[in-house]
Amino acid sequence: LIFIMHLQEFVTVLVRDPRIQKEDSWHPYIDYEIFIHTNSMCFTRKTSCVRRRFREFVWLRQRLQSNAVLIQLPELPSKTPFFNMNNPHHVDHRRQGLQEFLEKIIQDALLLSDSRLHLFLQTQLSPEDMEACVSGQTKYSVADAIHSFASLNRRFPTEDEERKKGKNDADSDSESSSSGLGPSDDSISGGCKASPASEES
Repeated sequence: LIFIMHLQEFVTVLVRDPRIQKEDSWHPYIDYEIFIHTNSMCFTRKTSCVRRRFREFVWLRQRLQSNAVLIQLPELPSKTPFFNMNNPHHVDHRRQGLQEFLEKIIQDALLLSDSRLHLFLQTQLSPEDMEACVSGQTKYSVADAIHSFASLNRRFPTEDEERKKGKNDADSDSESSSSGLGPSDDSISGGCKASPASEES
């Protein structure tokens, strides 16, 4: 779990706490908590905790592969038609495979330089928002996004939401996700706060 990258530098990555989430009554899915603890200069936040589902890992691997053509990326656990989210053995086998995938990825300096990886590990932004951020289509830099959109925020807020946030208004408008837009919390060392089910598709 702990990799010595340089003298006294470490990155701990844990994939844990699989939870069944409901997109709608017909499409439940499982997401996993990704916990990062590090003192590495490569990471914007030294402790972070986000939730990701399997298809977001698939997206990440595709994007990393397209940017690092000469590197043979580690495989994700196979997506089997027999996967049963109610079977603890199946779920834990996938969780272990996802953790091994991330452990190998963060050991590669070239992959670790990809902004998408950092947004994936340290924000709750959707793949679309991560792409927009990396390609400079947002007013937020990657570091800004990691500071602002970690923890429970699942996407960029609209300007209306930013004004509301400034007023400390707890109610979110009809376009906001179920996660709300609470302030990010950098003191998540012992574990994550419970995050409500997300409404992303």
